[in-house]
Amino acid sequence: MERNGMFRNWQGVAFNQVPNSKNEIHGDEVAKDFGFKGGLVPGVTVSAYLIHPAAVVYGKRYLELGFAHVRVNAPLYDEESFRVEITSQEGSGYSANLIQSDGKPTATADVHIPVDVPEAPSRRGDAIAERDFEPPQATPENMRQLMEQGCKAFVFRWNAEHEMGTYLRDRSEMASSFYKEGFANPSFVLGISNWVLSSNANMNPWVHMETRSQNFAAIPANAKVLGEMTVKDLFQRKGHEFVDATINLFDFDGDTCFASIELRAIYKLRGL
Repeated sequence: MERNGMFRNWQGVAFNQVPNSKNEIHGDEVAKDFGFKGGLVPGVTVSAYLIHPAAVVYGKRYLELGFAHVRVNAPLYDEESFRVEITSQEGSGYSANLIQSDGKPTATADVHIPVDVPEAPSRRGDAIAERDFEPPQATPENMRQLMEQGCKAFVFRWNAEHEMGTYLRDRSEMASSFYKEGFANPSFVLGISNWVLSSNANMNPWVHMETRSQNFAAIPANAKVLGEMTVKDLFQRKGHEFVDATINLFDFDGDTCFASIELRAIYKLRGL
């Protein structure tokens, strides 16, 4: 894909970076117990595949201004071939589908640089969790308490050696903003929203479903990133318990807002 303003289809091989994650839905044993063929590739990694065309065309500009709405509708498995098909494009953005090796759509995305970028959120100053903080179990009652009383903030450090430091096995195949310039890639950036949620409520297993993310600044190497979370809604669908949360990411040392992420997840699967 060339930087000629056109977003192009691409294909790759899925990479499950975290088969030994605390969220055991990414491991084969638990995933198979829930009827999947094996451990699920993280939803944030699927999202990175759909955002990849924008990162290639826009580079750092996407990391400073870009918006992405990604919905994960079906599992993608480690080492499974996939292709990202641009279904429409105009102006500064596109819509795309991620297609599995069997031809079924796994996820959809709308990605663009807004004409009017919204104002970045300001840091609230939420209490940062202590190292020995033990989150409560993710029950409906405890989730409502988080919604009413607020959540803990958590801090993460970006570096290329992080387990989410690449969204492809061969990191040189990532967009150059990530591989050459060293900025945090979408699987890490969106991953923080997962980690802040799961650090506030003990969930295992659970499933990432959807994000709306607005970027405000690129995350450089070795940056400390603080995530503040608000639980916006809780609901049940088809026996699953869902949570909608907003997680804002800030430079721990300077308070610059890196991104604002609206996350939807199943925090309690049917039958648990």
